[in-house]
Amino acid sequence: MANILIIGGGLGGISCAYEMRAELGKEHHITVIGDRSKFSFNPSNPWVAVGWRKPDDVQIDIAKFLAKKKIGFEHSGLNKIDPDAKTCTLGSGETLPYDYLVITTGPRLAFDEVPGLGPSGHTVSVCTTEHALSAWEDYQEFVKNPGPIIVGAAAGASCFGPAYEFAMILDADLRKRKIRDQVPITYVSSEPYVGHMGLGGVGDSKGMMERELRQRHINWVVNAKIEEVTDGLMKVQEMDKQGEPFKTHEIPFKYSMVLPAFTGVDPVREIKDMCNPRGFVMIDKHQRNPTYPEIFSAGVCVAIPPVEVTPVPTGAPKTGFMIESMVTAICKNIAAELEGKELQAQATWNAICLADMGDTGAAFVALPQIPPRNVTWAKTGKWVHLAKIGFEKYFMRKMKTGSTEPLYEKTVLKALGIERLK
Repeated sequence: MANILIIGGGLGGISCAYEMRAELGKEHHITVIGDRSKFSFNPSNPWVAVGWRKPDDVQIDIAKFLAKKKIGFEHSGLNKIDPDAKTCTLGSGETLPYDYLVITTGPRLAFDEVPGLGPSGHTVSVCTTEHALSAWEDYQEFVKNPGPIIVGAAAGASCFGPAYEFAMILDADLRKRKIRDQVPITYVSSEPYVGHMGLGGVGDSKGMMERELRQRHINWVVNAKIEEVTDGLMKVQEMDKQGEPFKTHEIPFKYSMVLPAFTGVDPVREIKDMCNPRGFVMIDKHQRNPTYPEIFSAGVCVAIPPVEVTPVPTGAPKTGFMIESMVTAICKNIAAELEGKELQAQATWNAICLADMGDTGAAFVALPQIPPRNVTWAKTGKWVHLAKIGFEKYFMRKMKTGSTEPLYEKTVLKALGIERLK
């Protein structure tokens, strides 16, 4: 019997636990280690931040649903990994041994890399449901006395979709409140151009996203590094194509949401020979760490090089479809090893994004993520907004039932009219 620990109670970790149980059967011991008792569907956080969803709409107490599949759950968090002893020490002080360890922690949010950034500074966040709830509380005060808004992504960020989403969701919500005319909105990003999204663009995403921002009277400053945020003022250094300072902007705001850069979480990045300099887990083509072969990893916490070098650093996004594919590869490879077989399963490094825009949306498909691509596809329409609502319902049901159906592959690709790709 193998003892398998999965660190991370988010999209990757819970999906991995369910799929691991289905792949391995009942004879093996599986435990998920999270840092909170609830699973959150983070793609819905921008809606929480404007009051379109309540936290209870996008969260579930996950332990009882895992228990139905004979999967253990610890929510005191991770304190330390000892890869030589093959143990994990929990926040509670308890130490658990493992035969295989799957790291799906997600990222550490590096707000500290920009003075004044983040919920403990002068900007809000939609990175977690708790952050989004705090953003909603601030937003309720903002609409009583509106003014300028800044939305964007800091240097080194790799997740740009929620920034675009939130800027346009705010636009839609402010129009509904009939106060949009009182709120200048500026999008500030480390991307070299609008629509880059850490992917080097997808089709004509540059023209498409510029059009969407213009339609909503949202100004932008890109190829930009946020130097400092003080109360009501953001200092931004715009760069030229060579990465040299071009223009300094001092932009006033009354409300701001900025996505930070990511690093690996502390207990993971402390293991230097397992990670790259940013603390992300190094993996081979089978999702396995080259230094510690009993450790696998999936999701935002894995090391993926940028799609291209940009004047201001940007990272490569890890979308839900990619994470789903990584998880499947891990489960099949651990099953193969337990049977004494060679590892063969590999993830399909494809990017699919459904970006809500409040009352419409944009869909992007990049297969594979790094150009040149077999499929490059980008479209907008109200159907994307409706598709994202439907997908939220599908995924929450998956978390409650333990379904191992590959939702991105069977649901999203089908909805987009794209056949399943190996």
